[in-house]
Amino acid sequence: MREVRYSVSVFILSALMLAVSCGKTEVPTPDVQAVAAERITLDANDAVWTNVPVHASRLILQDLVEPRLMEASTQEVRVKAITNGGQIAFRLEWADPSQNDLPSPKMFMDAAAVQLPIKIEASAPAPQMGEMGKTVQISYWRADWQAIVDGRADEIKALHPNASVDHYPFQARPLDKDPEAKARAEFRYSPARALGNSRSGPREKPVEDLIAEGPGTLTPNPAGASNGKGIRTADGWAIVLTRPVPEGLSLTQPTQIAFAVWEGSHGETGARKMRTGWVNLLMK
Repeated sequence: MREVRYSVSVFILSALMLAVSCGKTEVPTPDVQAVAAERITLDANDAVWTNVPVHASRLILQDLVEPRLMEASTQEVRVKAITNGGQIAFRLEWADPSQNDLPSPKMFMDAAAVQLPIKIEASAPAPQMGEMGKTVQISYWRADWQAIVDGRADEIKALHPNASVDHYPFQARPLDKDPEAKARAEFRYSPARALGNSRSGPREKPVEDLIAEGPGTLTPNPAGASNGKGIRTADGWAIVLTRPVPEGLSLTQPTQIAFAVWEGSHGETGARKMRTGWVNLLMK
């Protein structure tokens, strides 16, 4: 009888080990491992992600600087990474039952970001947006920008279908015969764009590049080349962020990476966010 029980136990253990080895059970890794891939994709559902190791990064409150977030929301973000040697892509997935991508008074957007040191050094910058003399670079994705890229018009009627718009000067019918004059009028009556505000107007991609040297120093990164795409999942968001491989990152030289998530329905915006500390990023 004991031999039978022993045989059954060994059989069950062997079956569990086989399931794990076949990839049916995803065991998170303690760091983010960028796996070599023949191609980089923006599709979070692409088969290229199937066997990539996942890192489950626990999120913590941003309660160090004002405006602080004092009530926790998103618990973790699951991260995968691939690289083709020149580009690196990060797949982030997290739970969020509400989709917040429609700008409105007192409404905030779902968003996520990846942060890396601009230089690989023995002493990493502070994970909270870097520090003076130790710059961090950030790839920032937002849900409302994704909606615009996916085809939602960036205009009042698209955001508020019941709104009544009398007239926009740049939509005057005589301008239809002169595309150049129409373009100048659109620019003239878009003051934010005219002043160089990169966040205004229609967007070509749902991501922007930023740099910082500590809280309150966030500025656009003119040298940035990030891209991204986000989709809704059954219980939240899955996004892919791509960018050039960080300078110096190699099979023998790791770096650090950090993540942030904003839940719009929780009133999170700007410094009010859930975040991580530094996590090792390795090339595999």
